[in-house]
Amino acid sequence: MLRLAPSVREDILAHARGGVPEEVCGVLAGRHGAAADGEASTAHESARATNAADSPRNRYELDPAEQLELMRELEADGDEVVGFYHSHPRGPPAPSNVDAHEATWEGYSYVIVSLGAADPDVRSWRWTGERFEREPVRAVDS
Repeated sequence: MLRLAPSVREDILAHARGGVPEEVCGVLAGRHGAAADGEASTAHESARATNAADSPRNRYELDPAEQLELMRELEADGDEVVGFYHSHPRGPPAPSNVDAHEATWEGYSYVIVSLGAADPDVRSWRWTGERFEREPVRAVDS
């Protein structure tokens, strides 16, 4: 399970809306829970990243140097990286084949914001190392 602070949900939704027609991406921080042990992660902070993909309209890529810098900043505040987020401006809130091929952070949450329907949808998936498994998203106070 991913516990998501309402302020984080609103920030990533605003980022996604502001980035249309391109995908946006970023890092989530808080407390990382081990999915294998049934522990929930809690995200109470988000950090926006630049989408460095060659085709940002249909994929995302975090620049490794920027990603490392964002992660260091978040961890300097005492947080842990709990996962990442990106948007699907026209697509479903599920990982694409490209998302699965590019995933590398085993046990971490990958949040997808879909703007393809009338109401935006925010869903989360944990990468097992082989596939994505959907995890519930619950709102929590930050």
